[in-house]
Amino acid sequence: MAIYLDCNATTPVEPSVVAVVTRFLEKDFGNAASPIHDYGVFARTAVEHARGLVAEVVKARRDEVIFTSGATESNNIALLGFAGRGMTAGRRHVITTAIEHKAVLEPVAELGRLGFEVEILPVQPDGRLDPQRLAEALRPETLLVSTMQVNNETGVLQPLAELADILEGHEAWWHVDAAQGFGKEIEQLRNPRIDLIAVSGHKIYGPKGVGALIARKRDNLFPPLQPLMFGGGQEQGLRPGTLPVPLVAGFGEAAKLALRDHEARREKCRAFRVGALTALDWLGAEQNGAEALTLPHAVNVSIPGIGSDRAINALKRVIAVSSTSACTSHTRTPSHVLQAMGCSPERVETSIRLSWCHMTPEVDWNDVTAILRTMRG
Repeated sequence: MAIYLDCNATTPVEPSVVAVVTRFLEKDFGNAASPIHDYGVFARTAVEHARGLVAEVVKARRDEVIFTSGATESNNIALLGFAGRGMTAGRRHVITTAIEHKAVLEPVAELGRLGFEVEILPVQPDGRLDPQRLAEALRPETLLVSTMQVNNETGVLQPLAELADILEGHEAWWHVDAAQGFGKEIEQLRNPRIDLIAVSGHKIYGPKGVGALIARKRDNLFPPLQPLMFGGGQEQGLRPGTLPVPLVAGFGEAAKLALRDHEARREKCRAFRVGALTALDWLGAEQNGAEALTLPHAVNVSIPGIGSDRAINALKRVIAVSSTSACTSHTRTPSHVLQAMGCSPERVETSIRLSWCHMTPEVDWNDVTAILRTMRG
């Protein structure tokens, strides 16, 4: 079996998370919305415990955590949920960046269809947004700013602290897609200027199908979001439906471990990175995104002379890697992220993404380089 190097797409699940999920599937299977007997009481207690664990990662309040099916749903609620407020307040200017995930770009495009003016900021060749671009784009009528924390294709960390300084004192709501950085880079998301944070359980060694929108209060009031679905009023009235208690409990366990084991995980990822970069350097690979700005668990490189599809297929018995975001890999279109960074068509077509974690076993990099060298003839 190939060694899995596609953790930016989804991560393996921690054993203790599996145990928690199994317990709530098999034994403690009550409905958290039915606390009229011990089963329901215990389910609700488990949900609230998980809510606190997720909140602690970003130093939010427990009641500011709204459970969803994942970051895509959270992004949609955070972005489209402001449409009504923007229309009534006459503030229809929305800002985002060219490297956002489709789970942000497509809801923002929908706002454009609803009559909002959407401004998409370019990024620098290093993969990062220049904060000055945001400063220049802000207007009094700006309703919403949406920026990611860590890019899913390159692993490049965005300058959230600098963006927070620019947004200080402005009324615009700030949404951060933190699917790739939640639990991996801690301090950034604890900045109280960030109003909305979207996260997924399956990016932090938890189960698929669960995530959260963290909606911080301003002056003790929740952001003026409107729900996209109706029926039941759960999760602050923003996300109706019966909560998947096993997934929520597993997500909470994963959040606890992410905070507790943060430094140990980073060190393991850094050590793995040394071997990966050494092998890739031997192949003349060019990194897409500045190394100094990239988190230790991912790298995006272009290998001259070898198309990404050929490389991925040739390596599939040794390592499992990808060439773009998992959510868009089926479209066979060039990476919009690398194009936004100004990469040449050849560089885009030869790019691959490797992403690993603290549970990734060692790779025989000699095998990897031998296979790729053979492809060059």
